[in-house]
Amino acid sequence: MKKFEEKTISSNQIFNGKVISLKVDDVLLPNGNQSKREIVNHPGAVAVIAITDEGKLILVEQYRKALERSIIEIPAGKLEPGEAPEVTARRELEEETGYGCHKLSCLQTFATSPGFADEVIHLFVAEQLFEIEEKAELDEDEFVELMQVSVEEAEEMVKDGRIYDAKTAFAVLWMKLNKS
Repeated sequence: MKKFEEKTISSNQIFNGKVISLKVDDVLLPNGNQSKREIVNHPGAVAVIAITDEGKLILVEQYRKALERSIIEIPAGKLEPGEAPEVTARRELEEETGYGCHKLSCLQTFATSPGFADEVIHLFVAEQLFEIEEKAELDEDEFVELMQVSVEEAEEMVKDGRIYDAKTAFAVLWMKLNKS
């Protein structure tokens, strides 16, 4: 959809990092005026709603430097160049939880912060889980604690702020509506 499209007049790359890049675009607005847009480019990510045979949600607790705190999340991770989202989902599930799955389905794809970033998350549901015998290693800068919780426990974590991110809050809502 291109309603209210802002046409790029010029683009200036400010930063190019390991995970994101930042550019400033000069744009022509629909009313003919000009403005600037600061845009974060991100390769995209996956997140996995992993459901045990007992109907529990698998979560990981990890420290998020941008927030300066630990939060509880569904397993997730960044797409690698050329990697299909399903491959990333299976890899992240295995790395972060030690589980694989026999059933993996894409629930939907959504933008995380469309006001300033192009990141999208491909959200998957993993069922028929099994423990991996030779577990994959976490990234060298990743430290997580694994937990399995009921939908009710997850709802309490949203209420008290331990679950603080949108993808995980969405997962809890989806579980409540679809798996209760």
